Amino acid sequence: MVGSVPVGGGAPVSIQSMLNTRTTDVEGSLHQLRALAAAGCQIARLAVPDREAAAGFAEIVKESPLPLVADIHFDYRLAILAAEAGAAKIRINPGNIGGEDRVKAVVDVCKDRHIPIRIGVNGGSLDKTLLEKYGHPTAEALVESAFRHLELLEKQGFYDTCVSMKSSTVPTMVAAARLFRGKCDYPLHIGVTETGPVRQGLIKSAMGIGALLLDGIGDTLRVSLTDDPVQEVYAARDILKAAGLRRDGVNIISCPTCGRTRIDLIGLVNRVDEALKDCKKPITVAVMGCVVNGPGEAREADIGIAGGDGCGLIFEKGQAVEKLPYEELLPALLKRIEELDT
Repeated sequence: MVGSVPVGGGAPVSIQSMLNTRTTDVEGSLHQLRALAAAGCQIARLAVPDREAAAGFAEIVKESPLPLVADIHFDYRLAILAAEAGAAKIRINPGNIGGEDRVKAVVDVCKDRHIPIRIGVNGGSLDKTLLEKYGHPTAEALVESAFRHLELLEKQGFYDTCVSMKSSTVPTMVAAARLFRGKCDYPLHIGVTETGPVRQGLIKSAMGIGALLLDGIGDTLRVSLTDDPVQEVYAARDILKAAGLRRDGVNIISCPTCGRTRIDLIGLVNRVDEALKDCKKPITVAVMGCVVNGPGEAREADIGIAGGDGCGLIFEKGQAVEKLPYEELLPALLKRIEELDT
C-alpha cells in the first residue's frame, strides 16, 4: 500500500509521476501536485537531495492530495527524515546509502511506520562490479542488481518492497522486467527512463510499457517525459487504455485522412481531443472524415461524427441523429457528450 493506493497483488495498475519543482518550493510543489491529481495521477515522487528539501517535503506532505514517495540517494538520514515526515513510500538504492547498519536504520523506521520501500535500479548507475561482469548495462545486470538490493532488505526481515529496473534502451528494460518476473513476484514499477524529446519519449514509453502490460507484467508505472509532468499522466492513461486495462476517460478514434476528406478533420480531431482530455466518461468517440469507412466506424462508437463536404452527421449508438454544417459539429458533439448517460 502506497498511502491508500494498492500496488501489486492483482490491484489495477497505478499511475505515477515525479514533480519537477524544487522540493524547497512548497507552494509550487503543491500546485503541481493538485494538477497531477486532477489529471489522474495516483502516486507522486519528490526529490529529497538535502536537509532543506527534507524540511520542504515535511510541509508538502501535510497538504498533498496524493501519497508521496521520497526519492533518496546517498544519505540514509534523509530517508529517515522523510519517513518520519509522513512519506507514503521511500525510494532508495540500498547499494549507495552505506553499510548494512545504515540500511537497517532505514528499514527499522519503515517497518515501524508500515512504509514500503522501492528499490530503484537504473542502467546508468549500475555497480562497477556488474559492469565488469556483463560489459554494459544488460537485462541480466539490471536483474542481478535488483536481487542484490533485495537481499540487503530481506536480511533485515523487510519484504514490503517494490522494484524498478529502468533503462533508456527499450529492449533492455523489457527483457529485464520479463526476466525478473520469471524469478519472483515482488511488485514491479515499470517505465523507460531518459527517453529523449517528447515525440521519442512517447513512442519509447508506449513500446516498453505497452509490451509489458500486454504480457501481464507491471503493477505501477511512470511515463518519463522531458515535459510538464501532467503530460506524463495523460500519456500513462492513454497507454493503459490502449492496453485494455482502463475504461475511464474518452477513447478517440479517427481516420488518418486521405484525398476523400472534405472537412478539416485534423483540426477538428485536435479540438475534440483538447476539449475531452479531462472527461472521465468511459466512452468511445469517433471523428471520421472518410465517406468510405467513416459512417461505419462512427456507428460502432458510443458517439461520433462522419464528415462530408463541409458538413457532417452525428451518430449515437449506431443511429444518425443530426446533420450539421462543419462549424456546428464540435459544439453539438460536446453538448451531446455532456448529456450522455454512461
